[in-house]
Parts: sequence; C-alpha cells; structure tokens
Amino acid sequence: MTKPILYSLRQCPYAIRARLGLRLAEQEVEIRDISLKDKPIEMLTVTSKGTVPLLVLNNGDYIDESLNIMIWALNQHDPQNILLADSSHLFTDMINLIARNDCKYIAALEHYKADIRYHNPNIAIYRNLCRSFLDDLEGRLNNHRFFMCDNPSLADYAILPFIRQFSHVERQWFRHAPYPRLQAWLEMHYQDPIFSQIMKKHPRWQSSNTSTSYPHETA
Repeated sequence: MTKPILYSLRQCPYAIRARLGLRLAEQEVEIRDISLKDKPIEMLTVTSKGTVPLLVLNNGDYIDESLNIMIWALNQHDPQNILLADSSHLFTDMINLIARNDCKYIAALEHYKADIRYHNPNIAIYRNLCRSFLDDLEGRLNNHRFFMCDNPSLADYAILPFIRQFSHVERQWFRHAPYPRLQAWLEMHYQDPIFSQIMKKHPRWQSSNTSTSYPHETA
C-alpha cells in the first residue's frame, strides 16, 4: 500500500502543524515540498483550492485543513495521548483554546506581521491584541507544564507554530517580554527531536506538469 501524500511548505505554520500531527501519530507519509508559484498539477487535480497543507489519502479522499489533518492522524494512533482521551473534562477547554488561536490570535498576528513589514508606527496595537492571548498561555503555564495539564496536548502542538511565528516578528522584543514560561515552553519544543524531524529540509518536489499560483494560507 502506498503512503498518504502530504503537500507541504517547510516554513508555513499550517504545514508545520500538519506535520507535527502526522509525526506524533507515527503516520508515515510521502512529503512533497512544493513551490506556491509553480504548483504541481497532481495537487490541483485533487482540489483546486491550491493551499497547503494538503493530505491525500490512499483511497483518494483528501484533507486540506491543518487541524483536521492532526485530528485525523491522532484518531488513527495516539501513543502519547495528545487528544487527552482519558481527560474528557479538559477536551472542551482544549478545543476552545485552539479556536481562540485560529480565529482571533492569528488574525491579530497577521496584522502585527504586516505592521512590521510596512513600518507602521502603530505596531503596538496588534502586538497588544496578540498579547491578550499570550497572557492567557503564560497563566496556564503558571499552573502546569503545558497548556492543559502536565503533559502535552493537541493544544500545545496546534498552537506552537503560531507562537513560533510571533517570536520571530520582533525577536529582541520577545526575548525581553514578560513571558518566561512561554519562552521556556517554546525552547523545550525546539529541543524536542520531534520538532527537528518535522522541520527537516526536503528537496523541492518536481512534477512534469505544473500550474500557476493560487491564493494560499499565509506562511
């Protein structure tokens, strides 16, 4: 049986999220790193949406949302109990925390990145909107080692790529920000072999047929 295929971009936070879920589930996949400026026809024939990550399953079905890829993989196999199957009382809070990340925090983060890129003098406005979420995460880490409890959960790995992205916007500012526990949490993930494995560089996948760029999730 052939492996599922994951179309991916190495630095895209959504693709990082998907690769984390697949690695945590010990799901073997064929990773195809692509160029969004020259997308392979094989990818676009699956769905014209043209975004990454895109997971193509052996039966021809596909999943094109990063969180859904994580959940699909972990429902197949969850050796580290990332879904907190034995802690149902935490599940709703975990899903709500991820929803806050995906709906409010990421929107503020995109504005924050744009403000830095275009030298907007009102940088602090969207940085502070991001910080309202980071304050919550720092508070959670006051109570236990990870966001939900003393063991990592789906929330930690689903949110990780976007905290990483925030930390890169103003590196010096983040280094001196009042988030010692969040900084330590981030560094702990960086030191985890799983993270280095999913960030491994792959040669760009080449197809004999390519197409022009489509809109895509922001990397």
